[in-house]
Amino acid sequence: MTTLKNEERTRCEVWTRVMGYHRPVAEFNVGKKSEHQERKHFVEQRCRQFD
Repeated sequence: MTTLKNEERTRCEVWTRVMGYHRPVAEFNVGKKSEHQERKHFVEQRCRQFD
């Protein structure tokens, strides 16, 4: 396993769709950041294969 120093890492930028277009979460205002943290993400279960 390779270990990186903090200064060697690249920050991960998270984008989401807001009001019909995509934006980085880091650029959200305080209210929108709070709303984003409270979201419940939808997870779809896998389909059954029919014979």
